[in-house]
Amino acid sequence: MQILTICIMLREETVFGPIFSRRLGTSLGINLLPEKGKFCNFDCIYCECGWNRDGRNDSRLPSAEKVRRDLSNKLQDLYADGVKVDSITFSGDGEPTLNPEFPQIIDDTIALRDRYAPSAKVSVLSNATRVHIPEVFSALRKVDNPIMKIDAPTNELVARINNPAPGYDVQRVIESLKQFNGDFILQWCLLREVTPCGSPTPEPADMPFDSSSPEVVLPMLDIIRLLRPREVMAYTIDRPTPANNLQKISPEEMRSILQPIISEGFHVQIKG
Repeated sequence: MQILTICIMLREETVFGPIFSRRLGTSLGINLLPEKGKFCNFDCIYCECGWNRDGRNDSRLPSAEKVRRDLSNKLQDLYADGVKVDSITFSGDGEPTLNPEFPQIIDDTIALRDRYAPSAKVSVLSNATRVHIPEVFSALRKVDNPIMKIDAPTNELVARINNPAPGYDVQRVIESLKQFNGDFILQWCLLREVTPCGSPTPEPADMPFDSSSPEVVLPMLDIIRLLRPREVMAYTIDRPTPANNLQKISPEEMRSILQPIISEGFHVQIKG
């Protein structure tokens, strides 16, 4: 079976791939959200799935039974074809923990992994907004790689890059992540908005977002020091984005930004 490297999010199936992930290797994806839409409590300016408003044509969430059946069939096929899977990864078209059957699906996935792909890690890419819910946290503690996102250190800055649903509070997220006692991966997407040439100079409150600015970097490093995750996964945009004024931050610049915590002994993975 051929492993595909893709440039856009696959939306056709609940279980998709395997694809090659620059962060997780050969990854079998699980989408717990609509197959032909988007369902998320963030609306990130860099989301490869596009704006939320453009993904409302499908609101059907797959059931735990469907996920279990589709994953079992896929894993059996991969096993028969001798395809090695490095990670079974919950990502998809939005926030996976929004699926109300998320805890049951995690239990089913771990059982199927143990049976058909015991060397694979189970990974969850999440915006960490629901870690405070006990059953969600309990499920996340069972997976090998709970990968929790914080892209900015204040509610005002999060609003500019992530456009969260009402009620988001970055301090609540930080307090919730303390429950992991460091046994999680913190993901941080670094990018900058670019003002088009010839545009008026923006007012301070409307300055383009820049992950390399001191207002972002210094408190983000302090958050990392506070939470002490087992790994920091720093990356930048790699695929088309809904906002058309975004610029990558180079691996060299990311390394410079993160050098203080690298020097302090934190494990940092940088992907350009």
